[in-house]
Amino acid sequence: MKKALFFVLCISLLFWSCIKKQDNSTDKTSGKINTISVIIEEQLWNGEVGDSIRNKLASPVIGLPQEEPLFTINQYSAKFLEGYMKDSRNILVIKRGKKNGFEIVKNESEKPQNVFNISGKTANVILEEIEKNAPAIIEKIRLTEIKENQRTIDTSLLNTRRIEQKFKIEMHIPTGYHYVLEKNKFLWLKKDITSGNTSILIYEVPYTCLKKAPSVIHNIIKMRDSVGNLYIHGTSERTHMITEGSYAPYLFHTKLAGLETFETKGTWQLENDYMSGPFINYSVLDKKNNRILVLEGFCYAPSKEKRDLMFELEAIIKSVKIPQVKK
Repeated sequence: MKKALFFVLCISLLFWSCIKKQDNSTDKTSGKINTISVIIEEQLWNGEVGDSIRNKLASPVIGLPQEEPLFTINQYSAKFLEGYMKDSRNILVIKRGKKNGFEIVKNESEKPQNVFNISGKTANVILEEIEKNAPAIIEKIRLTEIKENQRTIDTSLLNTRRIEQKFKIEMHIPTGYHYVLEKNKFLWLKKDITSGNTSILIYEVPYTCLKKAPSVIHNIIKMRDSVGNLYIHGTSERTHMITEGSYAPYLFHTKLAGLETFETKGTWQLENDYMSGPFINYSVLDKKNNRILVLEGFCYAPSKEKRDLMFELEAIIKSVKIPQVKK
């Protein structure tokens, strides 16, 4: 009898342990990518404070052909604070208070979450705090959303052995992508979506090709257009990808996999055709391997918003690891 009771007790404990683990595994924040919950009283939201929040956090994303907001903002009154504090990944709390200040409360263990608290004695003080701290808020949210996107991607990964062997790099690419074209120092992967597709290009060029006159951006455009002419063609004759020429792409200096990198955002189009869309290009200065490693994402989705499509491509590219050993 005692043995039977002991056995039942062990089974019960094991069952409870499994349930507990399952509960912990689902203890994640929810919500769509690039979304912010703003907790603020109606009077402030409908005035200058609300205008400032929208101007900073919902400003147009650069490099897209149509205007789309940097983040999607959902506004709630203070009475909803407790519920959204539990589930939302990014929360901005604006309130009048006895103290003026700004703080970030982070939870990056069980459920990644950022809570940004801004308080002030008057609306003017709150406006000053928003103006001063908006860059830090934007940077933190973008980092969190990149990580969240990468976490989702990692749940189902494409076999990238061909990429590792050809370019000596590691990248996390989700299933759904397939290899379209492979050349000596070039790979094109594509994923079909509703009414369009997203693509990833990986290729390398000589290390010196971006350092020549007249400018870096000029040479990146020249490099892109040359690769497009060689490999990225439309269905009609004499159609190939070029950089849209109405305005210069945006150029930034950054680091990728610890290496100096030129980040370029702009619009591509097919020469002699009507297809077009946004692109994001990372030209990595891989000096030890004597090459410029180019990682580019672009999409064609004429009937869809493109912000989150491009953000996923950015997250994929930023998963790259480049071992620093000579080939």
